[in-house]
Amino acid sequence: MSAGPDSPGHRDRRADARRNYDHILATAAVVLAEQGVQASLRDVARRADVGLGTLYRHFPTREALLETLLRQGFERLVELAGSLRATHPPEQALTRWLHELAAGASVYRGLPASLVATLQDPTSALFASCSALQNAGAGLVENAQQAGAVRADITGPDVFALVGAVASMAEHSAFRGRTALLLDVVIDGLKRPAGG
Repeated sequence: MSAGPDSPGHRDRRADARRNYDHILATAAVVLAEQGVQASLRDVARRADVGLGTLYRHFPTREALLETLLRQGFERLVELAGSLRATHPPEQALTRWLHELAAGASVYRGLPASLVATLQDPTSALFASCSALQNAGAGLVENAQQAGAVRADITGPDVFALVGAVASMAEHSAFRGRTALLLDVVIDGLKRPAGG
């Protein structure tokens, strides 16, 4: 006789599976922080003390693992865009959001390039999250353009790529700690020229 879905044995297996899942995610966050987005999934499994099959059962691709790790931060950034748009002047909303985006994109080495590349691959597990993030930023760019604060010849995807480039600079020791300054230079370049 097999255990039903509400039997104690089944609940224990579900609880074990959830603990495994959470432990894999926590371990993956540490490994990716150390090694970047190209970290070995075999290393993640070894350090989580699970088999590679268990890792792949939960996360069939590297992108699926990354998407799960990044989803909460991406959702927060999308919500922040809406909140800033509703409560701040357009230029200030865009500036603050771009700084938050750059900080979030710098969490793992190689992430900025990965996010930009993902937007070219609709089959990626990260595509929907990245698209939502880019669309949130594009809304802020358009709002700032309508207010006359940002030049009209720039697009949301252009700005997303520029922030990715600045965030990737944080990976190089010569630029660590200078990301905010570099981003401010980019933001100054986005502003509508006086009399333009």
